[in-house]
Amino acid sequence: MSVKSFYQAKFNAAIDTVQSEGRYRIFRDIRRSKGSFPTATWFKDDGSQSDITVWCSNDYLGMGQNACVVEAVKSAVDAAGTGSGGTRNISGTTRYHVQLEHELADLHGKTSALVMTSGYVANEATLGVMSKILPGLIIFSDEMNHASMISGIQRAQKIGVCEKRIFRHNDLADLEAKLKAAAPDAPKLIAFESVYSMDADIAPIKEICDLADKYNALTYLDEVHAVGMYGPRGGGIAEARGLMDRIDIIQGTLAKAYGMIGGYIAAETAIIDAVRSLASGFIFTTSIPPSTAAGALRSVRVLKITPEKRKKHQERANALKARFRSEGYDFIDGDTHIVPLMVCDPVKCQAISDRLINDYGIYAQPINYPTVPRGTERLRFTPSPDHTDAMMDSLMNALHDLRTEFSLPQQKWAAGKVA
Repeated sequence: MSVKSFYQAKFNAAIDTVQSEGRYRIFRDIRRSKGSFPTATWFKDDGSQSDITVWCSNDYLGMGQNACVVEAVKSAVDAAGTGSGGTRNISGTTRYHVQLEHELADLHGKTSALVMTSGYVANEATLGVMSKILPGLIIFSDEMNHASMISGIQRAQKIGVCEKRIFRHNDLADLEAKLKAAAPDAPKLIAFESVYSMDADIAPIKEICDLADKYNALTYLDEVHAVGMYGPRGGGIAEARGLMDRIDIIQGTLAKAYGMIGGYIAAETAIIDAVRSLASGFIFTTSIPPSTAAGALRSVRVLKITPEKRKKHQERANALKARFRSEGYDFIDGDTHIVPLMVCDPVKCQAISDRLINDYGIYAQPINYPTVPRGTERLRFTPSPDHTDAMMDSLMNALHDLRTEFSLPQQKWAAGKVA
């Protein structure tokens, strides 16, 4: 066997393992239809096309289709061209970036904000540099934190003196026990999310802040699934609960409720300046295009003054949950806009997804390990303000047809509990 053949065999074996476990990921080739969200065109492998309804988009409010946002992007391209032309330090800071950061700082009641290329990068770069800023740091991380937060904490451990202590999901007693066991004079940071996107539950933010105060810890809150969605102006769960001033670093995304791409952190100026000056994930990356910053800026401004869109969104999410509840489907009946339908088998989950899109024109992507624990595979539905009753009726009819064939489980999952 040649050297190249040896390597090729290893790659093939890795894919074979994923496929044998029923968690091979299929990328659906779709094109969204501007002005008619949540419909799209699906381009099939055989070259044919069909119309579908998207039920799994993270463009939660359809702002990627909003006429004002589209116009802002087009206008910025006409005014400034396409790419930014460099890192933020080398010609990549445009007027659009500066305005967007001012708007985000205002959204979260902070003095400064810093825009990065994605939510993943914002978490990884910010958490990753904390041990350089705070030598001897102990990071207390919720066990259900996103992969980007985990990666950032791992980076912090590599580049500086840093310990990681994982506490049980939303378990205040376990968190306090770990804080209490830590050296009193050690710098501490509690990293957690507001909305956990796979389990549809919400962190006890106030109580975590109380513990942070008690044990002299910083707080780092990932609000990516909540910004734009909750609070009077879309500042997230912390705003909705009047707690933004108690969070030291708020991390968010422009890629979900705001319908664009990019991530950011908001905090007091000294924190932002330190991250800006030391985080390699920010320093050495070309900035988002001016048009993207302009679109995000418009989207943030629009959602600050349109609470009715958030209200409509919650009504639609509750409407779908009510349908699932009345039919006894096994779903996580949480307090958020995310509606996970439990299947609990990776092969079955993919098969149901395939049948839904092929036979009914309904796109719901399966969620498998490692995104969720093995045995908790699910179809994650994210109804938007634009999902009509007729669309919900079509979905329920399709699931009714498939329920017996795939032996979909009866309801058993409590809100936010999957294990």
